[in-house]
Amino acid sequence: AETGSFSRAAEKLYKTTATISYRIKLLEDNTGVALFSRTTRSVLLTPAGMHLLAQAREWLGWIDSMPGELQQINDGVERQVNIVVNNLMYDPQAIARLLAWLTQRYPFTQFHFSRQIYMGVWDTLLHDDFSLAIGVTGTEPLAENMAVYPLGEVTWLFVMSPHHPLSQQTDPLSEAQLRRYPAVNIEDSARRLTKRVAWRLPGQKEIVVPDIETKVAAHLAGVGIGFLPEPLCLPLIAQ
Repeated sequence: AETGSFSRAAEKLYKTTATISYRIKLLEDNTGVALFSRTTRSVLLTPAGMHLLAQAREWLGWIDSMPGELQQINDGVERQVNIVVNNLMYDPQAIARLLAWLTQRYPFTQFHFSRQIYMGVWDTLLHDDFSLAIGVTGTEPLAENMAVYPLGEVTWLFVMSPHHPLSQQTDPLSEAQLRRYPAVNIEDSARRLTKRVAWRLPGQKEIVVPDIETKVAAHLAGVGIGFLPEPLCLPLIAQ
């Protein structure tokens, strides 16, 4: 395939041209398909031949890595680990650093990360073959075969942009004042569990966005009010 000629392939492999031709013919007879398209000047892979070549390269790569994979399995290391992360705690750089550490320590394990919102974290952990969650809500597990370890608590701050009309008020805000402006919320991503309802007053308009980054941007743009985790707010407040 690389040389485009049985004779050049024979020279490269230190075999005779007849040997190469015979083995190719034997392989074609066994598979029942033509693997090479032959002309008077060259031989080219057929689509079936290209597929076989790609698969053979994968097989050879797997054979090279197989001893390490088998040793990892023998040591009790999972072949695949699925991890779901709460939207509030999801940081691309932190996930990248975690992946770098995991892949270095467990080179033959496949890792799959998912980003979910509120009860969607539990939903994914319980129903989608995920084995680890970072940032579940509550302090008690929703299944007997799971354990919950505390990471800390989230303090929420009620926020709006500096140029929002409510930011000029000096007295405590009433519900009537708050209800005049939309609440910006992220929809719970749970599909089977009951969705958690975000903060919104009865009769108040709601703007639903897909993630925490959009929610922060919406507040900064002055389009609505709502709550955000304190660690996200403080740097913006300082500015």
